[in-house]
Amino acid sequence: MTGERLRPQHIQHRRVVVKVGSNVLTAGSDRLDTRTMAGLVDQIAALIERGGEVVLVSSGAIAAGRQRVGAPVATSALKARDVHSRQVLAAIGQSRLMALWDTMFDQAQIVIAQALLTRADIADRLRYLNARNTLMGLIEIGVVPIVNENDVVSVEELSTSTIGDNDNLSAQVANLIDADLLLILTDIDGLYTADPARDPHARLIERVERVDAAIERAARGAPGARGTGGMLTKVQAARIATQSGTHVVLARGAAEDVVLRAAAGEPVGTHFLPTGDRLESRLRYLLSGLQMRGRIEVDAGAAHALMQGGKSLLPAGVTGSTGEYQRGDVVQVVTADGQPVARGTVNYASAEVSRILGKHSDQIVGILGYEYGEEIVHRNNLVIV
Repeated sequence: MTGERLRPQHIQHRRVVVKVGSNVLTAGSDRLDTRTMAGLVDQIAALIERGGEVVLVSSGAIAAGRQRVGAPVATSALKARDVHSRQVLAAIGQSRLMALWDTMFDQAQIVIAQALLTRADIADRLRYLNARNTLMGLIEIGVVPIVNENDVVSVEELSTSTIGDNDNLSAQVANLIDADLLLILTDIDGLYTADPARDPHARLIERVERVDAAIERAARGAPGARGTGGMLTKVQAARIATQSGTHVVLARGAAEDVVLRAAAGEPVGTHFLPTGDRLESRLRYLLSGLQMRGRIEVDAGAAHALMQGGKSLLPAGVTGSTGEYQRGDVVQVVTADGQPVARGTVNYASAEVSRILGKHSDQIVGILGYEYGEEIVHRNNLVIV
């Protein structure tokens, strides 16, 4: 490990999603490598100390399950590549994996939280809103969310399909939290022009401006022996994240201080440059697939706070509500004279908004008997128009 004085002291990318695969966590063995895990925790802690924010997307549940039940049972399940058997191993291993992360982060005085997601959680608008609000809330209080595919109920990652995997999940998480950088850690230095194990003339591609057919051809190959995704799924993930304005770095997980160097903007591995604008991506999502379900009228103070202050929409500033909408629907926010101010996804249904409009946020529970947050529309789910 490099001495602290030699480590990058600045960060270029503040909010970082770190995806670490099974091949990295096992260091090429059949069990989790605690030294590798501790090294990653050390770097993440150093990044947080410098003002960074981190979400960790961690594979390794099946490896942990294999280690827990012993070789004969695990070998039989993995040899058959039976989805049910692998789900059993994942269910056994997930708690052990999280226990290891919790112990190590606790030593660094960092609180962690577990988030198990499936494709349906990202595709469904209400679940998307819930997942986003939860992850953003954890980040805001300094907690490191550790995300994994919910292998017990999701069959995509564990089957032979390469669509469902933690690579693509990490890209979705990066979009979910508006990450500045998605760092995908693997067991090779980055994306090569060809398979370096087979072609001695293969060279590392250090910079990718756009994922095109040539880049995809370079990425094609068999998945890793212990992971579920190959290089192609990592490139697919890079395309998803870069289209929404996120930088993506693909690098060797064992490289010295790789997390800190990538966050500092230093050249490491393969750097995929953003091809889209984050605000435009957010606006496209808020408007995609659904028409606006209603309108929320706000007073002048609330309109100014939204447009100039970057604030959330609180019930105290709401003067009216029209249309029928549900929690997670897209609504238009307008002034008293009908001028559009913003569009966003609501935390409360129209019937609930009608009951709490004009009230202080601390009155929501008393009126409704519950609350989904103090905001009617959180600033993270709102686009000024």
